[in-house]
Amino acid sequence: MMKKIMIPMMLVAFLIAFYEQQKTTSNVYITVGAVAIFMYGMMRLSAKTPSKNQDKNQENAE
Repeated sequence: MMKKIMIPMMLVAFLIAFYEQQKTTSNVYITVGAVAIFMYGMMRLSAKTPSKNQDKNQENAE
């Protein structure tokens, strides 16, 4: 459910940030806000991905 909301939101923020950079007078606040939303979405999506070292840590614990 969360992926269905986060991925389009990140895509829109990404497109807004690039569109804003194309303008001759880009608004810095819009660009910063779009990048912040994109980074927040990436953080939320990557939190679900297991770590590479998780298997190694479990083996060492046993």
